[in-house]
Amino acid sequence: MSRFLQALGYRSLSSPIRHLRTMASSAAKAQVIDGTAIAKSIREEVAGRIKSLQSQFPRFKPQLAIIQAGARPDSAVYVRMKAKAAEEVGIAFKHVTLPEEAEVSDIVDIVQKLNEDDSVSGILVQLPLGPHVGADGERMVTEAISPEKDVDGFHAYNIGHLSSRASEPLFTPCTPTGVIRLLDSTGVKISGSRAVVLGRSDIVGSPVAAMLRHRDATVTQCHSRTQNLPDIVKTADILVSAIGKPQYVQGSWLKPGAVVIDVGTNYIPDATKKSGQRLVGDVDFASASAVASHITPVPGGVGPMTVAMLMSNTLRAAERLWEEARSLRVKPLKLNILEKVPSDIEISEAQTPKPVAHLAHELGIHPDELESYGKYKAKVELSILDRLAHRKDGKYIIISGITPTPLGEGKSTTTIGLAQALGAHLGRPAFACVRQPSQGPTFGIKGGAAGGGYSQVIPMDEFNLHLTGDIHAVTAANNLLAAALDARMFHEATQSDKALYSRLVPAKKGKREFAPLMFKRLQKLGIDKTNPDDLTPEEINRFARLDVDPDTITWNRVLDVNDRHLRKITIGQNPTEQGHTRVTGFDISVASECMAVLALTTDLADMRERLGAMVVATSKRGEPVTADDLGVGGALAVLMKDAIKPNLMQTLEGTPVFVHAGPFANIAHGNSSILADRVALKLAGTEEGDSSDRVGYVLTEGGFGADMGMEKFCNIKCRVSGLKPDATVIVATTRALKMHGGGPDVSPGKPLHDTYTKEDLVTLKEGCKNLAKHIENARKFGLKVIVAINQFASDTEAELQLVKEQALAAGADAAVVSNHWAKGGAGARDLAEAVIATCEGSSNFKFLYDLELPIEKKIEIISKEIYGADGIELSELAQKQVETYTRQGYGNLPICMAKTQYSFSHDPKLKGVPTGFTIPIRAVRLSAGAGFLYPILGDMQTMPGLGTRPGFWEVGLDPKTGRVVGLF
Repeated sequence: MSRFLQALGYRSLSSPIRHLRTMASSAAKAQVIDGTAIAKSIREEVAGRIKSLQSQFPRFKPQLAIIQAGARPDSAVYVRMKAKAAEEVGIAFKHVTLPEEAEVSDIVDIVQKLNEDDSVSGILVQLPLGPHVGADGERMVTEAISPEKDVDGFHAYNIGHLSSRASEPLFTPCTPTGVIRLLDSTGVKISGSRAVVLGRSDIVGSPVAAMLRHRDATVTQCHSRTQNLPDIVKTADILVSAIGKPQYVQGSWLKPGAVVIDVGTNYIPDATKKSGQRLVGDVDFASASAVASHITPVPGGVGPMTVAMLMSNTLRAAERLWEEARSLRVKPLKLNILEKVPSDIEISEAQTPKPVAHLAHELGIHPDELESYGKYKAKVELSILDRLAHRKDGKYIIISGITPTPLGEGKSTTTIGLAQALGAHLGRPAFACVRQPSQGPTFGIKGGAAGGGYSQVIPMDEFNLHLTGDIHAVTAANNLLAAALDARMFHEATQSDKALYSRLVPAKKGKREFAPLMFKRLQKLGIDKTNPDDLTPEEINRFARLDVDPDTITWNRVLDVNDRHLRKITIGQNPTEQGHTRVTGFDISVASECMAVLALTTDLADMRERLGAMVVATSKRGEPVTADDLGVGGALAVLMKDAIKPNLMQTLEGTPVFVHAGPFANIAHGNSSILADRVALKLAGTEEGDSSDRVGYVLTEGGFGADMGMEKFCNIKCRVSGLKPDATVIVATTRALKMHGGGPDVSPGKPLHDTYTKEDLVTLKEGCKNLAKHIENARKFGLKVIVAINQFASDTEAELQLVKEQALAAGADAAVVSNHWAKGGAGARDLAEAVIATCEGSSNFKFLYDLELPIEKKIEIISKEIYGADGIELSELAQKQVETYTRQGYGNLPICMAKTQYSFSHDPKLKGVPTGFTIPIRAVRLSAGAGFLYPILGDMQTMPGLGTRPGFWEVGLDPKTGRVVGLF
């Protein structure tokens, strides 16, 4: 407070108190209201409250931000005074200084950034601004402050609510609030009293009058045009003066026993003072003290209270913002459940989604962290991970299933239904993280992949089609690399070393320079020269010629369409290619290593390095040829820079879904992105001090059966991310289990056999062996296991009970029947409660194999432990590839098996739990950028084909509404 008092003309802490005591004793009976002491008690109360909250929540830290334009001495003093008070009570202080000539728009921009800054509790603009800023400009600045951070209480929202009897402002202005606190300290009853307020400024007079009226005083507000002022003052039980006229109000004007609050700060000449002036109020203290019952001195009255109330308001703002952030909840959307469940697209289109910006706000995602793509989908900026880095992650659950059958298991539907149950029915933060569907299957064999029934991602047509263009970006990047490879091979074959080098490093204005990316290749070759003219002919040859061995090329072009005729093609047949043809092929886009990189990357820099490290072939010297060797790594990152951001959508019941990346599980590793999971885990996470019932849940889906998506999730995705799953949910149906138990084959268009529609406990029990094997496999990773029995209308109670018994006997922690397809989240409530109960405690997760084992041994461990094979058999090509990758330094990568999803074995016809088989390894490919090796088992195709009756026959547009129809 010393700076405050000194600013008002006093040179020591003791002088003002001594001064007011002398004045009071010499003149009067009035009791002096000691604003300094009351302000001190308020500051101590604020400091104590902050310490108390921080003892429970260590990250709770109020912060006051003051914006100051120019360097007016009086403004600088006031700012220092507030900074000192903030430091005393434990409030962080942020001082934003601007030049005096700063424009209003520049100040507003800074205010808006502070509004969005979670760490800032209160914002104050130190007035006045520069001389070029008038009243309208000042109002524009103060009203740019969020009402929730307007600790000065001057925002139109707060002033407006202050003036209304029907509402309460978030904050009241500091000086008027200090006035009321001083009045309360006297014990004088405000209600029913007559109050006179001198002054009508927006800063003191009008707010004080409104606050007194709120306390049921009868208020007369006077101003410079008021007549008979002494007579009006004479009626006052309470007088508040804020007119800026030194010693204007005389004791003779006062009603005996009145309470006088003097807000005036006026300087008058005083030769006894070093400064030549003295600070006085609006009231003549000597004469007023003889009449009033209570009076505030100047200084030492209202002045200290203003700063104390600013600290109190800042604490209140911090508490409110802290509690709001902690109390954010997703408001569920209501479902109109029909007994006869309509088609998926009909259900989807019958629901109106929330605007994605509204959903993001419910989740605590800031506006500047959201990039909307239309009304209902958006990308989330990765900066959110830095903002929430301090949070403890939520619970992490991998959703998997039994070995798939044509009858379907409903794994995606279960993921969404469980998320709806947790989020909409149990009030827990819950996120589903799923892959983006490929348009190949969407138009090919099964329609949509958004879930089904009353457990879907919406809008399901946007989900299943272009979404935000990520797959298109992957396709473009992949094919740019393919084009770069073939172009480089052509140019190397048709040019001398000198000509090739001259074109790679051309002279510009007589000077040759290496492109930045070229230094990476020079370093790889062990050439430490930086001047292109210094390379020897031998070095030029090694640098300029990648010398690709065509027989080793593993990089195909891709397309997001099922097109069987592109599996094997010949390129370079135009005469312009001078006979440089080769046999190659297309994969489906989601099988591209670019997609695997997108799914496994941890940030933008990591993605750039991974894309550049992708190996497309081996040189004739036996060296790996990478995207960076071709000079295209940076361009690939540019094409995919937006795709790296996770996509936010929602379920039918308005709970959040992250849709990101789409690698197939039978070709690639079959999981959505690490980044989507990490963002969801932080949003579902807890602050230090939170109780366990605030923990959220992230449900990330692994493709196909647990032997595929879950195994790769554990051995590949978790190694890269460092995340530890808490449990797995394995989805099963009685129908699919019956097929694994020896039930008849299912043919499209033909009625189901009675085995699948009527009770058959014998076949079902045999099929439960497949479920038991998946449970056993999950236990090998240290995972807790919940079995979700996805119910069909034809299931009997005895069948459902049998599956539960068999699952528990096989080692599952819980087995629950779920009917989310027909009932939405309500139908998965029991499953959600089982997940919560099972996930209590810490994770015991572990990997299946050590990365340092030989490649062949790691393949064998997966084949024996997960598939139940007797062993493996590598083809001559596969053996050669294993030796090459080991020699090139890729032997310590994890393994991503490319095999059929329809069996534990390589043979899709072998259902149940086959035994006595050997896994044939046809080839082994390298995904150096993604960071895994993928053996190809049997006849596994990387480009699906279209059937005789593809799904696209049903898909079309309603020409009147533009809506998609027939999409599942």
